[in-house]
Amino acid sequence: MRILVTNDDGINAPGLKVVEDIAAAIAGPSGEVWTVAPAFEQSGVAHKISYTHPMMIAKLGPRRYAAEGSPADCVLAGLYDVLHGGLPDLVLSGVNRGNNAAENVMYSGTVGGALEAALQGLPAIALSQYFGPQTEDLPDPFDAAIGHGTDVVRRLLEQGLWDKGDYRLFYNVNFPPIGAGDVKGLKVTNQGYRKDTFFGVEPHVSPSGRKFLWIKGGPQHLPTAPGSDAAANLDGHISVTPMRADLTAHDALEALRARLEQ
Repeated sequence: MRILVTNDDGINAPGLKVVEDIAAAIAGPSGEVWTVAPAFEQSGVAHKISYTHPMMIAKLGPRRYAAEGSPADCVLAGLYDVLHGGLPDLVLSGVNRGNNAAENVMYSGTVGGALEAALQGLPAIALSQYFGPQTEDLPDPFDAAIGHGTDVVRRLLEQGLWDKGDYRLFYNVNFPPIGAGDVKGLKVTNQGYRKDTFFGVEPHVSPSGRKFLWIKGGPQHLPTAPGSDAAANLDGHISVTPMRADLTAHDALEALRARLEQ
């Protein structure tokens, strides 16, 4: 099996080593793991592509590259430059430092990398590690992902739903903010919503008198609705959420047609 790996935390991020180890276990001794990751951190870039300017790519070692672009850029670079059109069997994006559950999905470069792979017609999985008070005391905060990541990916490959639709199904996996030994199991979930939690800005004035704005997130440990991703994670479960790039509000189509198509 040939696996392409990317992330949004950057080529030197500790979570990238975790996903590379997962990929190596899945690919097996006769398989190939190729890494194309951002040269610098690209958190929060979502599905951005560098459409208006070129990006530099550098080979760092065997099957290992850094690109000055987003995770989606890295997937494109991997498919059409590094692999020269020799498509991988699977794309893994992560393991992200922090959760990509609930509304975070819409901002996540980790999810954006998997989404681009799905748009290219490839099986793809985004992987993220929820952080919290309990992970701070662990020898490795990625312990849950390390302990369960290979099994989750293997189960998805063997038992998951995979289609070849126009907006191909892909998966968003979040590991709970606890040690691997405390994980309760796996839950298939929908994308949740944290009420009253929004991104905003916090102004600061530099010593030179210039005003700068820092983007500021909201609390990450507010439970979402039962059966959704963050709720499952905070209850000690790994969440697996099937996703598509299609943003159409299908539930509103008929009602809107009845109102407007007259």
